[in-house]
This record gives sequence, C-alpha cells and structure tokens, in this order.
Amino acid sequence: MSEPVIDLTAISAVVFDTDGVVTDTARGHAAAWKHVFDAFLRGRSAPFDIRDDYLRHVDGRPRLDGIRTFLAARGITAPEGAADDEPGAPTVHGLGLAKDQVFLAQVDKYGVAAFPATVALLHELRRRGARTAAVSASLHGRRLVGAAGVMHLFDLLVDGNDAALMNLPGKPDPALFLEAARRLALPAARTAVVEAALPGIEAAGKGGFGLVIGVARDGGAAELRAHGAHVVLSDLGELEVRGKVLRLTS
Repeated sequence: MSEPVIDLTAISAVVFDTDGVVTDTARGHAAAWKHVFDAFLRGRSAPFDIRDDYLRHVDGRPRLDGIRTFLAARGITAPEGAADDEPGAPTVHGLGLAKDQVFLAQVDKYGVAAFPATVALLHELRRRGARTAAVSASLHGRRLVGAAGVMHLFDLLVDGNDAALMNLPGKPDPALFLEAARRLALPAARTAVVEAALPGIEAAGKGGFGLVIGVARDGGAAELRAHGAHVVLSDLGELEVRGKVLRLTS
C-alpha cells in the first residue's frame, strides 16, 4: 500500500510511537546522547553523529539497548555497571543515567511540544470512532505525553515502565506494540502503527500490523520503506482518514 490513507473500515485503532511522532522530543534525545557519548568517546573513537548514529543505533530502542548497540557498532565494550552507578560513569548504566539527567533538564527548562498535525489527526480518528494508543520505550513516556497536554487523546499508553514490569523485550521486537493492541482488544491486523524510528518500523512489520506508517521528518524515507513501512510521510498532515469505525451493538 502506498497511498497516504487510513481506511477505518479496515483499521479500527491506531498506535502511535511518541518521540518524533506525537512529541517533538527526538532532537532533544539526540542532543542529550551526543553530549554524553562525546564525553565518553574522547580518546576512544570519533564523536557521536547526531543524525546517523542516533537514527541507526539509538532511536526507538530502550535506553540501555541503544547504548549497547551504539558501542558495539564502534567496536567498544563497556561494563554493564548497575542502576546505582554515578551518572556519567564509564558503564552502560552510568551512560544511561547521564543521558537521563541531560534530557530531563531540557524538558524541565523548555517543556514538551506536540506536533500540531498529529494532534489534529488524533482528534479526527477519535471523532470517527477509532481507538488510539501511545507507545514509548522510555521510562518517561507517560510524563512526556502528559507534559505535551495530549494524554486525553489516547485510550491507553504503554511505556518503558510497563515493559520493565512485564519483562517485555524492546524494539525491534514487536512486544510493546502487541501489548497495546492486546489492551485495545483488537488484533494486530486491524491496527495501524505510526512510527518514526527504524527499529519501530521493523517491530510493527514483525507484529503483523495491518498498516505501518513511517514518519520521516528529516529524510530517511527510503530506509523506512526498506524496513517495512507501507506508507512514508514527512508529516501526518499528509495523511487522509476515510470511513468510520463501526461499533457493534447488542
């Protein structure tokens, strides 16, 4: 499928990833990662590329998985450490805690914005009877969606805290998306996924979702298609909604 359309006679719910789809936080995440990784990489490797390294190795993955994946790509091994490491310690946990500090300081200072076209799409989907869910690999997913003022536009949210409690694997495994569909009481085949990160697109494909929509705000459309996106847009304002979800009555 290549036409930028959601047909609600075939799709009954839409699951939205948060970063770069609902909330304008992807740039903040990338900047925080660069700040932390560049300090760690000094004397070890070239600086972190805020676009390519972020998109290929970190974006869409749980925080610690992103660190492991990026360091492996550079041929660097770091000890795991523990959750009580000092932020910035040369361990997987220490780097993750430092990134958290930097990113949350940005959120506290600048707030969180939602993309206007996404907000408009959510209103339209709900007006036509579709159910909606938000998914985030982040432990702060609920906080960020709430700070953006759009929590009321979702029937439910599944984030990194749910993943930790339920021992769900991170993307590119489809577990988070499938858990959202389960809570919506809908099969994946009647559910669409909207995602901006390559591991998320791959996860939606593996999960058998009926429609996989990629958002390529800063390029990379071809890669999203190659990873399994049915439709790729630069902004969700390009997406047309057709039909209406029919509710069965007893």
